[in-house]
Amino acid sequence: MNSVLEETKFLIKKYHISANKNLGQNFLVDDEAVNHILESAHITKNDLVIEIGPGLGTLTARLLEKAHKVIAIELDDKMITILQDRFHFYDNFELIHQDVLKVDLKQKIDENISAVSSVKIVANLPYYITTPIIMKLLEERLPIDSITVMVQKEVADRLTAVPGKKNTGAITYCVSYYCEASEVILVPNTSFIPSPEVNSEVIHLEVRKAPPVLVSNETFFFKVIQASFMQRRKTLLNGLSNNGIASKELLKKMLEDLQLDENIRGESLDLNQFAKISNYLSK
Repeated sequence: MNSVLEETKFLIKKYHISANKNLGQNFLVDDEAVNHILESAHITKNDLVIEIGPGLGTLTARLLEKAHKVIAIELDDKMITILQDRFHFYDNFELIHQDVLKVDLKQKIDENISAVSSVKIVANLPYYITTPIIMKLLEERLPIDSITVMVQKEVADRLTAVPGKKNTGAITYCVSYYCEASEVILVPNTSFIPSPEVNSEVIHLEVRKAPPVLVSNETFFFKVIQASFMQRRKTLLNGLSNNGIASKELLKKMLEDLQLDENIRGESLDLNQFAKISNYLSK
């Protein structure tokens, strides 16, 4: 018996609700996927868990059993009502009714950090806002240990790709700089109500204690990477010059000094090579 499916059907009927397409809602109804999320997140009673987009609270209920505290951030008014009803009597549950991109996560963590040994992010992320959320979590340098999320399969491939290999994008390098990324399990579209057009995947991002490469100017480093992927079909030389990173003359000298082919493209470079390019140009 699929307990998650039965629970979801019950809640949908009880509260007379349907998924909000504008918020990219799809209710997870797959017990196996829920179990894999929990197992890969390694939640313990010493953890503060921040759950983004809890929806009906399917995953929330399991997290509350395992974690010291769960802070759930939900935007949808209807879901707020359900979550308040379901978890009213839990003393380790806090609900924030707000857009996660506007929440001061550092403040929330600071308020709770003394009672826990680690902070973990868990979420079934809406497809349309996955990248901004991931970048917010990483760029704000929050004191978090890991991020375990379910995202669209295509996005998962990019987030967990190896820099310089297939399926890379600018975000691949950003994630690799901050985290060690791994794929957990493919979740078919039939695991949701309603079924989205694409499959999903659970991924786990273990936040690094220190970056794997040394860069003299982080802001410029990411600017170089971003510029390299703005025009994917362009060479690195043209991509960087067209986006105002440096003149072609300087870029040609840099490529020569770093022993890189003049026709190389950004997607062919690894993280260390981008670090060398960034450090060279920011002298």
